[in-house]
Amino acid sequence: MQIRKIAFVGTGIMGANIAGHLMDAGYDLTVYNRMRAKAEALLARGAHWAESPAEAAADADVVFTMVGYPSDVEDVYLSTDGLIRTAKKGAWLIDLTTSSPQLARDIHDAAEVEDKHAFDCPVTGGEQGAIDGTLTLIAGITEAAAAPVLPVLESFSSKIFYFDQPGGGQTAKLCNQVSLASCMVGYADTLALAEQSGIDAEKVLEVMASGTGGSGASRTLAPKSLAGDYKPGFLAEHLRKDIGLALQRSEDLDITLPGAETAFTLFDMLCQIGGSRMGTQALTLLYQEEATCVAAGLDWSLLDQDEDDEHECHCGHDHGDDHECCCGHDHGHGDDHGDHECHCGHDHEH
Repeated sequence: MQIRKIAFVGTGIMGANIAGHLMDAGYDLTVYNRMRAKAEALLARGAHWAESPAEAAADADVVFTMVGYPSDVEDVYLSTDGLIRTAKKGAWLIDLTTSSPQLARDIHDAAEVEDKHAFDCPVTGGEQGAIDGTLTLIAGITEAAAAPVLPVLESFSSKIFYFDQPGGGQTAKLCNQVSLASCMVGYADTLALAEQSGIDAEKVLEVMASGTGGSGASRTLAPKSLAGDYKPGFLAEHLRKDIGLALQRSEDLDITLPGAETAFTLFDMLCQIGGSRMGTQALTLLYQEEATCVAAGLDWSLLDQDEDDEHECHCGHDHGDDHECCCGHDHGHGDDHGDHECHCGHDHEH
């Protein structure tokens, strides 16, 4: 099959840059985003606008999706006017969102019944990787099966890992996010210790980079934390979502991920006090004086309000009446969340 027309659903921080590389590669691109303003730069370059995902996909050979939460993925693919029903026969449906492995399997199976080809392909590399076209792709498909769309994938990536089964890409991405989150907590702890001890925190980062204490997070994000640059390359609320999905998977496997639980607690706290739309490097604000947090736009009083109110699970799943929340918090409301112990270290007695 010759691929000429591509649809892209979700032109946010990452998606818009990926879509731009598809245009650079010469593909005819149609885009949809809930907020048209985020697609205007692509439209100015010649992309076509669609009023819905279904309209975008109607004549596309390949459809990419990059949306926020698993609930959004489910709606885009499996609703009555979703991509599984509305894309043309033989189309490739590739989800770049970090989402649920089980949902990825469901979408793959539903697509095959409709004579379409769907696979999960979350990415890593951040906003800069999307800008540079050097993202790493984590694909839930075999290399041989993905061959027809390889030129398309290579137009915005520098490396592709194949995990050979539906949902495999999502599982591997969640493993990556668990490591990332723990590395971020590690460098946030480090900067707090250095600053409170009165030594040069930038020089400490250099020490880490020259030995085994450094990480990709400390190399690329810690300098932004020190500079007070909290502009999002990856939203704090999205990393919270990813860690929540990993904790849900660990619950299914009956294993404990203490590092991920700690990271979830901290990112959840950051989001509750107004940092959900900040970059993940804003985690270090939790270690700062209140005046610094206020100057950055955070409000610690919101945390007390949120603890008094019903606490929502943030993994992006509709748990229904029987599903236990695996975010690591004791919600203390009704029976939906069972008797899960809170690990956040706060006194919830009010």
